[in-house]
Amino acid sequence: MSTNAGEEIRQPLTEHLDELRRRLVRALIALGIGTALCYNFAERIYAALLSPLTANLPAASHLIFTELASPVIFYQAWRFVSPGLYMKERKLFLVFAAWSTFGFLAGMAFAYFVAVPAILSFFLSFGRSVVVPMPSMRDSLSLVLRLLFIFGVMFELPLALFLAGRGGILTPEFLRKWRKGAVLGALVLAMVLTPPDAVSQIMVALPLYALFEIGIVLCAVGARRRTSKLPGTPA
Repeated sequence: MSTNAGEEIRQPLTEHLDELRRRLVRALIALGIGTALCYNFAERIYAALLSPLTANLPAASHLIFTELASPVIFYQAWRFVSPGLYMKERKLFLVFAAWSTFGFLAGMAFAYFVAVPAILSFFLSFGRSVVVPMPSMRDSLSLVLRLLFIFGVMFELPLALFLAGRGGILTPEFLRKWRKGAVLGALVLAMVLTPPDAVSQIMVALPLYALFEIGIVLCAVGARRRTSKLPGTPA
């Protein structure tokens, strides 16, 4: 049976619901398996996520207690949505997914290796011989995960600007006019997200502004592609 978008839309609603049920069941099974695997390696995962903290703890300190399924889930969602898309739309979706995944992972890597160690090192520097830092594992893990997520989202900026240029929402000329504002914004974000010392703030602000400059280039690429698709535009 043909699988083009028109025929898929004409399928009965019950078939779509049955397909959705199958995809959800498979996604939940993958989630359960991933949870079980992560539980078996819980100590190693904790150690890896909290290594920027434990590397800076004083000798007398320690963590205290106070109280991998995603690719499969994404694939199941894709298998449910893809039959209703045209070939061109499928390619765009896959490109968008690849770009967004790469940007998010790059942001998490930057946070893990650069931003998080700087922030935790600053906070632990308040410890003295009388006040020994003993951070909570729950709070520490929550902070690390939150920072990883924040920086992962920030690194989506170039992709967002490309899409804005492709959709005609923004132009590279407009973004170039706001370079000074982008510098100020990067500094403000760096001051909010990092300790109040110049070195940490510069380490965060410079990459953030670099993302904006990359976004200008990608916005221009998106704008050119949009223009080339307009009726009457020479090839």
